[in-house]
Amino acid sequence: MARQKWGSRWAFVLAAIGSAAGLGNAWRFPYMAYQNGGGAFYIPYFVALFIAGIPILMAEFAIGQGFQASAPKALGKISKNAEFIGWWAVITGSIITFYYNVIMAWIFNYLYHSLGVAWKDNPKGFFFGDFLKLTDGPGQLGGLRWPIVIGLLISWLWIYMILRKGTESVGKTVMWTVPLPVILLLLLGIRGITLPGAATGLNYLFQPNFAKLADARVWANAFGQIFFSLSVAFGIMIAYGSYNNKKNDVANNAIITALGNSATSFLAGIAVFSVLGYMAQQMNVQVNEVVSGGVGLAFVVYPQAISLIPGGPIVQSIIGLAFFIMLLTLGIDSAFSLVEAIEAAAGDKFKVNKKSFLIGFSILGFILDYYSLHRAVYIG
Repeated sequence: MARQKWGSRWAFVLAAIGSAAGLGNAWRFPYMAYQNGGGAFYIPYFVALFIAGIPILMAEFAIGQGFQASAPKALGKISKNAEFIGWWAVITGSIITFYYNVIMAWIFNYLYHSLGVAWKDNPKGFFFGDFLKLTDGPGQLGGLRWPIVIGLLISWLWIYMILRKGTESVGKTVMWTVPLPVILLLLLGIRGITLPGAATGLNYLFQPNFAKLADARVWANAFGQIFFSLSVAFGIMIAYGSYNNKKNDVANNAIITALGNSATSFLAGIAVFSVLGYMAQQMNVQVNEVVSGGVGLAFVVYPQAISLIPGGPIVQSIIGLAFFIMLLTLGIDSAFSLVEAIEAAAGDKFKVNKKSFLIGFSILGFILDYYSLHRAVYIG
């Protein structure tokens, strides 16, 4: 059976950018930059990007293209003892997918909760109490949250629908899931910088603290951010590269992918920190007292900032919808690329039918996520 191919070069490039530019661009990169010297952080960041990130991305594209195979099979062709490395990468990625889809389910729910700004003036209490209904300790089982289960079902179904026709359906999907979050980040950023206090927030993000460059941990964090953000070492880029023709321009594709990913991160930083500056001014506190990373930024801090934005519930609902649609479209490309990497590996090794594998894997993922939601969740 002939290997599937991308419909165009840009379908491949957009899919690669979509995989790289995920949720971490919106809630991890701005926080990492702020914590590691602000504007000074961009020095080790770009050093890491050009001496490690882009070369490794080129290597993964080249391995996939050259051997026309997924990560385990391609690495096995390089050395029989290296095949397990490819399996380790794709299995690790598949485990991450289970966590990722729970977050996607939360985002689906917050699209609904954005209507009328359901969290009001207490987003932390709403998220941990009303929404997640966290229990008091690990020994106390929490009740199943059916809205989250429905969001989870939608997430897995969406992934299946995107991947079921391979590069054909993926190519059509990334034509809108990659540009849309960039457009929304631009709109959120423009709105953010027009708010009072935005300059203070951006100052925290971009003002350089060059003394931080003497700290080895800052450089380690920069390299870590590059590896985390570019989706390397998960078998994704090897699988995506294997759907290219052997003569595709590896270097150019890698540079475009890496710079597209970085541009998304910078836009996210402007959109987030301009609003956090406004939030700090409204609360009469310092910006560093409202800064947060991870899920806390997405589901507590930014929603609190939204509830402070002038214009009433209608304007706040629109901004909330834009923010969570942006997260959803950033997240879905990364989520399905992780699944595609393991499907490609399974197809190469065991010759399984693509649709049958995707149905089975999606059902397994849903069951595991359902089980995790039903276990005790507590505030540590």
